Amino acid sequence: MAGSGVGLVITSRVRDLGDGFEVRRALPAHERRSIGPFVFFDQMGPTVFREGTGLDVRPHPHIGLATVTYLFEGEILHRDSLGTVEVIRPGAVNWMTAGSGIVHSERTPPEARQRPGSRLFGVQTWVALPKHAEETPPAFAHHEPEALPMLEEAGATVRLIVGTLYGLISPVVTLAPTLLADAALPAGARLDVPAEHEERAVYVAEGQIAIGGAAYGQGQLLVLSSRLALTLSAITQSRLVLFGGEPLDGPRHLWWNFVASTPDQIEQAKAGWRGGRFPPVPGETEFIPLPE
Repeated sequence: MAGSGVGLVITSRVRDLGDGFEVRRALPAHERRSIGPFVFFDQMGPTVFREGTGLDVRPHPHIGLATVTYLFEGEILHRDSLGTVEVIRPGAVNWMTAGSGIVHSERTPPEARQRPGSRLFGVQTWVALPKHAEETPPAFAHHEPEALPMLEEAGATVRLIVGTLYGLISPVVTLAPTLLADAALPAGARLDVPAEHEERAVYVAEGQIAIGGAAYGQGQLLVLSSRLALTLSAITQSRLVLFGGEPLDGPRHLWWNFVASTPDQIEQAKAGWRGGRFPPVPGETEFIPLPE
C-alpha cells in the first residue's frame, strides 16, 4: 500500500541477460511506461563473479535515447562505435547519446576478472531524447566522481548524477529538465525530497525506507505524487536512486534496444542492424543478433 506522497508502487522484475547475469527491471512496467524522460531502469546486481568470469554484453545498437550508467560497486569497460574506450567505476557516470545510431559493448575489464569475488552493483537507465533531437549525431561523455556535486543532509549523502537538485547542477549535459541522484542513508537518517521536478520517483536499490508511515524495500520503485515535497527515512542502511524530470513530449515506442517516437523509426533501425549498416565497435567482432 502506498504511503502519503507515494502515488504508485512498482515491484521490479528479475530478468536474465544471459550467462546467469540477472538484473531487476523497474521500467518499463505495465503500470507506468516512463518517469520524466526515463523510459528504462535496470538494477545490475549486486553480483559476485567467480575468478576468471565477468559481464560480457556483446556489441549491440541503440537509437533515440541516451544510456546512463552508474555504479555503486565494481567496474565496466565501455567500448563504442565512436572509438570510445572507458572504464566506469563507482561514483562516475557514463552518458552515451545514441541519437541516429550507435553500437556499444559492456564488459568486465580483464584485470577485474582475475580478482576473486569481483563484485558488480549499479544501475543503467535510458533517457528518451526529445523529438527534435532523436536523430542527433551520437556522442559520449564521461564524468569522474569528483566532478559530480555532493550534499550531506541530516546524515544522508547525496551525489547528483544528472540534472538539478537542492540548488545543485550536474555537469552532465541534458536536453530537458532531468533528475538522477544517488542517495546513501545510514539507519535512522532522513532525506527531504523537494517538489522541484514535475515527475519524480525513488528506487530502493538496497535496504528499507519509510514514507508517510508505510515501509518499502529493495527492488521497489516508488512513483511520487506530482509537485508534493516529502521526507523519507531509512529503517535500515539504504541505497536509493532519485530520478525524474520533465514529462516526455509524446509517447515513445520501445523495441529491443531502440526507442523512437514513431514505429517507422524502429523498423528502419531493425533493418539497419539486420543489414549490417550500423558502425562497428573498433576491435570487436562479436555482436548480438537482432531478435526474431
